[in-house]
Amino acid sequence: MGFKENLKSELTYRGILVKELAALSGISRRTIDNYLREDGSIPLADAAVRIAEALGVTVEYLVTGKEQQEYKSTPLVPDPKVIVKCLESLNLRDRKIVLGVITTLREIKDAERKALGNEAPSQPDEP
Repeated sequence: MGFKENLKSELTYRGILVKELAALSGISRRTIDNYLREDGSIPLADAAVRIAEALGVTVEYLVTGKEQQEYKSTPLVPDPKVIVKCLESLNLRDRKIVLGVITTLREIKDAERKALGNEAPSQPDEP
């Protein structure tokens, strides 16, 4: 897949509209629409960087569809997309269990911080 397909995929995955990406990246909606057209152009490097930054991905990912090698070689830091896909495959009961585990881990970390004199709780504080 190329830039156009990867950009479309990322917009869909994140639930972002073209007009929102335009606002986030500072690139006009018309220009982004042009990148998404079947016969559309490929952005210059500076535009690709702004789009990638706005989406929280790398330019390499938008161009090749592959993550940077450094992320792949770090198994202890999984890609958030992998985590989301795993969660999506779970039923509601299992998602609640996972949320309970995460909440418990956060509480443990907060207690450790408090014991060390750092009173700031972990973020975010949503279920």
